[in-house]
Amino acid sequence: MAIDEKPDELAGTEQPFVSHLIELRDRLIRSCIAVLVCFAVLMIWPGSARMYDLLAQPLVAHLPKGGMLIATSVISPFMVPLKITLMAAFLLALPVVLYQVWAFVAPGLYAHEKRLVLPLVISSTLLFFLGVAFCYFFVFGRVFTFIQSFAPKSVSAMPDIEAYLSFVLTMFIAFGTAFEVPVVVVVLARVGLVSVEKLKEFRAYFVVLAFIIAAVLTPPDVVSQLSLAIPMVALYEVGIIAARVFIKYTQAPAEDTPAA
Repeated sequence: MAIDEKPDELAGTEQPFVSHLIELRDRLIRSCIAVLVCFAVLMIWPGSARMYDLLAQPLVAHLPKGGMLIATSVISPFMVPLKITLMAAFLLALPVVLYQVWAFVAPGLYAHEKRLVLPLVISSTLLFFLGVAFCYFFVFGRVFTFIQSFAPKSVSAMPDIEAYLSFVLTMFIAFGTAFEVPVVVVVLARVGLVSVEKLKEFRAYFVVLAFIIAAVLTPPDVVSQLSLAIPMVALYEVGIIAARVFIKYTQAPAEDTPAA
C-alpha cells in the first residue's frame, strides 16, 4: 500500500527565484556596460583633462589674475580627472540604468502603480539633472564672485583640485537632492501619509525648514543659501499642485489585476 506523500509547499518556487536572480544579474551587467561605454567615449573625447577643465571653469573664471588650481598630491592630476569622467559617464548612462531598473520591477506592478512609478522615475531624474545644471550655470558663478570679494589682496587664491572636487560633488548632491522636493511631496500625499490640505498648512513651516536645510548643506554664504532655499520653496508649491493630479490619475480601480 503506497503511502501518500504530502505536497511540497516549496515545489516550483526555486526556479522562479533563480530566474529572478539571473534577470537581476543580467540587468546589472547591462547597466555596468552602459556606464563603461560612456566612460570610454568620454575618455576618447573630450578626455579626462578636458572634463576637469569644464568642471573647474566657473572657479577659474572668477580667480584673480594669476590664480590657478594646484595639486598637492602626486597622483591627484591623474585620479581627480578620472573620477570626474567616471561620474559624468554614470550621469550620461543614467537613462539606461533607470530603464533596466524599471524593466526589472514593472512586471510585478499593478497597472495603476505603473502609472505612478514611471512618471516619478522620469521626473525625479529630470529634476536631479535640473538641480545640478542650476548649481553649475547659476550658483557657482555668484558664489565664487561673492567669496572672492572678501579675499584679502595679499592672498593669492590657489585651491587644491581634490578640495574643489569635494566641494563640487557636495554642491551637486545638495542641489540635485533639493530639487526632488516635488517628488517627495507627491509620494507622501499619494501613499496617504499626509493630505494635500495638510501640505498647504505646512507651507509656512517648510519655508523655515528650507532655509535650515540650505544653511546645513551649502557653504556659509548668503548667496548659496538663498539659491538653494528659494527654489526649494517654489518646488514645494509645484509638488502640492502635482500631488492633486497624481492622486486622481493613479487611483486603483476595484477590478485592477496584477500585470502579466
